[in-house]
Formats: sequence, structure tokens, C-alpha cells
Amino acid sequence: MRELLHRTRIALTTPSRTPRMAVVIGRLLGAAFLICFATGLYSHFLQEPLPGMRFSPSPSWLYQVTQGIHVTAGIACVPLILGKLYAVYPQLFQTPLVRGPLHLLERASIALFVGASLVEVAIGLVNTFQWYPWPFGFREVHFALAFVVIGSLAVHIGVKLPVIARYWTKRRAESADDEEQPAPPTAPARGLTGRVFRWIDETPRRSPEVSRRGFLTAVGASVVGVVALTAGQSFRVLDPVNVFAPRKQGYGPQSLPVNRTAEQAQVAASALDPGWALVVTAGATTRAFSRAELLALPQTTAELPIACVEGWSQTATWTGVPVRVLLDEVGAGPDAPVTVTSLETDGAYRQTRMGGEYSSDPSTLVALRLGGADLDLQHGYPARIIAPGRPGVLQTKWLSRIEVDPA
Repeated sequence: MRELLHRTRIALTTPSRTPRMAVVIGRLLGAAFLICFATGLYSHFLQEPLPGMRFSPSPSWLYQVTQGIHVTAGIACVPLILGKLYAVYPQLFQTPLVRGPLHLLERASIALFVGASLVEVAIGLVNTFQWYPWPFGFREVHFALAFVVIGSLAVHIGVKLPVIARYWTKRRAESADDEEQPAPPTAPARGLTGRVFRWIDETPRRSPEVSRRGFLTAVGASVVGVVALTAGQSFRVLDPVNVFAPRKQGYGPQSLPVNRTAEQAQVAASALDPGWALVVTAGATTRAFSRAELLALPQTTAELPIACVEGWSQTATWTGVPVRVLLDEVGAGPDAPVTVTSLETDGAYRQTRMGGEYSSDPSTLVALRLGGADLDLQHGYPARIIAPGRPGVLQTKWLSRIEVDPA
């Protein structure tokens, strides 16, 4: 017990707990949060665009990369947050708790930033496994917390800007340390506390301190480790070392992962119905296409990725009818925005909207085949949408209707 207490006491005064170390890790953490924020906004507005927003379908892999970076940077935040908290731990419990208005603002921003960051990263990590053990909607809360994190981070940086500037570079930090006045000697503690401290410090074997370089190396190795062992779900080059991510390249029906199954969507009976037909509507004109009729139309083959908000992605070969061809069949004008409806009767994404920039793109398909074979039921048989640069949740499976939005 005495050895444990001695190690703990030394750890609380370790040289890795310095303003310079807090700034170094804080820079990395701040950059990771800004990357997550920017890529998260892009994903959000792809799903819920503001009036007048348009997104380029090219390059087709853009969302695959941005969302992969978003999730990977979020995972990297885990060891960075823990390292940052370790570096500043004693300051979190300083006394007195508040020394004035500016100090109150600093403490409040830290409390809000730490709390929101831990929740944001935790629910984001759990979301990659599609596990939701909470009563609130993940996407709405994750989006709102992003602004809380960035706002409190901005306040915290503003309050701590003098310290950040002072310790931004190693040379400045060394100059600042040289200017520091030595602290006055502390009188030895008396009574029971003094006896306990003396008993702890009489440990015959001194515990090694955690050096600055060793601590920073440990944090860096942790970041590299968690990224390398999970980023394979987003980037094929790292797939051989993908140990912890929930998705692997090449696994699933037709060698492609599945998020939502036909059983979960409760569409198996309607999707396998021989009388199924895809209804395409533009104003007063409506046509119904059986699967055989769709196969008889001009077919296009395209290499397009499925890129999901959980971070995993995989490129596959899709064959089907360009949406633009079907819209021409009902006399829809160019760049017509459409609403796509699934056979699902429930679910947040049973109906999605597609802007004219996607519906007019020649590689946006009503896909009928995957990898040279008929679509598997789990991948959207009898027909699904596949479009370049769109989140997987908008690549509607088990199609029922395509309707041109009224002008």
C-alpha cells in the first residue's frame, strides 16, 4: 500500500504534467475536433440540405473519404482526450474552485468542454457498432453536441490564449520556465497528515517518474494504434490490420457488408412478390416497371462505393438503369429532384430526397445487379438506388416509387 501511494504521489507531480504538455496535446485534440466538425457538417447537410444547397456527385468517392476521416479522427480523439485529462488532472480539482469572473468562465468552459467531448466521442464510437442504449435520437444529439464542443473549445482557447501562446513552441516554453520564480518552501505537514506523508515518502525504492518524452510517445502510439486497428473499415489499405472495427472488407452477401437487413426492414414478402413493380411518376404521368421491363431497358455498369455514416465503406460493381432514363420515360425535365420511397413501412430513411445534381448524373442507377449477379435480397432486391457521393442511408433499398418533386 505504501508503494502504491508513493507511486501515486510522484505521478501527480510527474514532469509530463506541464503547461507545455497540455498545449502540445491540446493542439492535436483541437485539430481532431475541427476535422470531425467539418466532415460531420458535410455529412449532415448531405442528408438534410438547406434550401438551395447542391452537392457535386463527382468524385464518387468523396463521401467515402470524408466520412472515413470523420470516424477515424473521432476514434483518435479517445486517447488524446485521456492524455489531455492526465496532463491537467491536478488543475481540475484546484482550490479555491473559483477565484473570480474570468476564472469562473475558464472553469465553466472546461467543465462543458470535457463533459460534452466525452459524451460526443462515446456515443459516436458506440454508433459505429449500431448499438443505441439511450432514449434519445443519436443523430440529433450528436449534431447538437458538436456545436457545444466547438463553442466551449473556442471559449476555452480564448481564456487560455496567453498560456497557449507562451507554451506554443519548445523555445518559448523553455524561456517561460526560466522566468518562473521558484516556489517558496512548503512547511512540512503536521499531525496525522504529516505522519502519513512521511510514512509514504520513507519508501526505500523510489518510483520512476513519467518523462515528458515517454508520456508523449505513449499518447502518440495509442493514437496510431487505435487508428491503424480500426481504419481498415474505411480504407482498404489498412484492412489486413482491421482488428476492432465492426466491418471488414469483403464480408457479407455478395462480399459486401449489410447494415439493415430485409428481416429488420420487414420487406422480404413484398420484395419477393412476383407482382412487384417500380412506379415512376412525374406530374400526371405515371409508369410502372416490372423487374423484367427494367432489365430490358439500356443498362449501365458503374464502380461506386457504399459509404455509411458509421465509417465503413466498400466499392462494388453495380449494373442497372440510369435514373435519368426512367425520368425521361415519364417526361420529367432535366435536373429534376425526386423523392425515392422504399417498400419499408417504417424507418427514418424509408423515403429520401435526391437533388437534380444526382438524378441527372449518368452513374446514378436503379441497380438490379451487383458484381455481375442479381441483387441479393439483403442488398435491396428487386431494385435499389446507388448514386455517387451519397451516404449509404440515402442509397435506398427495396425500391417502391420514384416521384418527381413538384416545381
